Amino acid sequence: MQIQLQQIATICSPFCELENMPVQPCGAKDTYATIEFKEEFVDGLKDLDGFSHVYLIYYFHKIQKPALHVIPFNDKTNTHRGVFSTRTPMHPNSIGLSVVEIVSVKDNVVTIKGIDILDGTPLLDIKPYIENFDKIAGEVKSGWMQSSFDEVSAVRSDERFVDEDTF
Repeated sequence: MQIQLQQIATICSPFCELENMPVQPCGAKDTYATIEFKEEFVDGLKDLDGFSHVYLIYYFHKIQKPALHVIPFNDKTNTHRGVFSTRTPMHPNSIGLSVVEIVSVKDNVVTIKGIDILDGTPLLDIKPYIENFDKIAGEVKSGWMQSSFDEVSAVRSDERFVDEDTF
């Protein structure tokens, strides 16, 4: 079976380099960006402006070498972790997921806030955040991840996931 995904839009952000970027949207809560949709997908934006937040599903287009073990940015113990227990970009399919705030929807451009994504990133899909579906009630476990919200917000990327051959 062959899976084929297509780029529906391009994310235009102020982050042009992988190093020193926020590693989660909470670290970029006041950062604005735009998503420029291809013309053939503009009709799909109808009614999106009624939502406050969306999930962005995108392709980490600068990742060349996936890894099954990584040291994530927020691991206080500096321990190698299985990539599937992390949010690093090094996954085999290099797919990213972020929840961002919608500022406006106009023509083929969606303006968003709270972006932690590299400029030029291909967007694969966008889905509305719906609290009644997406909010987890009850006990939630975060595995090895022990950093506080403030600690996660302050973390910036470094060279560990930058492939020198890419830049």
